[in-house]
Amino acid sequence: MKSVSISGSLRENVGKKDAKAQRGQGMIPCVIYGGKEQKLFVVEERQFQKLLYTPEVQYVELNIDGAAYTAIVQDSQYHPITDKLLHVDFLEVVDGKPITIEIPFKLTGTSPGVLKGGFLKKRVRKLKVRGLLANVPECITADISNMELNDVIKVSDIQVENLTIVDNANKVLAAVLPTRNVVAEEASDEAAEGAEA
Repeated sequence: MKSVSISGSLRENVGKKDAKAQRGQGMIPCVIYGGKEQKLFVVEERQFQKLLYTPEVQYVELNIDGAAYTAIVQDSQYHPITDKLLHVDFLEVVDGKPITIEIPFKLTGTSPGVLKGGFLKKRVRKLKVRGLLANVPECITADISNMELNDVIKVSDIQVENLTIVDNANKVLAAVLPTRNVVAEEASDEAAEGAEA
């Protein structure tokens, strides 16, 4: 998994009024927790471009007034109307302690069912996994080369070494579905076979 470096400074004053003033100066109030102590700090808004506005999932090498932390984004809050970033929660990554994180889910290969006229329906973009940061890949992939019409891939079909997938085992991740044309063709073929018999 890739990392992004971000630097911030501790918040001297805490409160809604102070947070609003900091946002007005282009700073985003943040918190880091999960380690020995919780810390409140601010980060320049532009530093989040490479972290939050990308499909990739990355961990953060965080520098707060000279103190270094390894962390992941646990939550980010946005203004309901303007969609402007308001606050970011970081979870400190502690050695030997597993984390829960969502990572991209991708499909590879070509489905025979699609070649026969079906269409591929991908139902999720990310999977939630739990494990040590060192074992978390950049993405999880599933090969669809054996998927015929009406075949599905469920969470239970996916295995990732040294990680546990937290999502429901019966959750459908992808399916090859027949189109109306394929259904009509199958129906006419069956009718023809019935007439021949």
